[in-house]
Amino acid sequence: MRIVRGIYKARRFSPPKNFPSRPTTDFAKEGIFNVLENRYSLVNLNILDLCAGTGNISLEFLSREAGNVTSVDKHPVCIKFMYKLKNELGIEDEWLITKNEVRGYLEKCEDTFDLIFADPPYDLTFHDSIVRIIRERKLLNKGGICLIEHGKQTDLSQEEGYLETRNFGNVYFSFFQF
Repeated sequence: MRIVRGIYKARRFSPPKNFPSRPTTDFAKEGIFNVLENRYSLVNLNILDLCAGTGNISLEFLSREAGNVTSVDKHPVCIKFMYKLKNELGIEDEWLITKNEVRGYLEKCEDTFDLIFADPPYDLTFHDSIVRIIRERKLLNKGGICLIEHGKQTDLSQEEGYLETRNFGNVYFSFFQF
């Protein structure tokens, strides 16, 4: 895993063997960040990264100095790895890492966000419930964007607030705005 752009550009990190999550590919990450930067200002945002895994997406936002990032994952190995990266890079207040199951976190969350990114395992079937909880609990600020990463088999186009889906190789990103 490498950081594509920004203050941590070209830094490489390797998760330990048998890591419990799949990081977004560099090709897909570069593609989606190009789309984001061409459409939206990524300056001073409050960002939520769900199913954060390696912290790959969180670090890309932080590297671009996009604002504050909250990373949520339920797996202790993922949490430990993200804290390791946070310490190695000397990141202080702008990266909050929390161990929690994603839907449980969303149900109790009292913050709102400018951008919410979720990358649940492709074989799970709760992508749509993530979108619904975010919409129903009004966790997205006015004008904010929600991105759900998923595989080809997942179709979120019928969900309220759906804008479009972009794909980069076998990685799909569905955009929502509420």
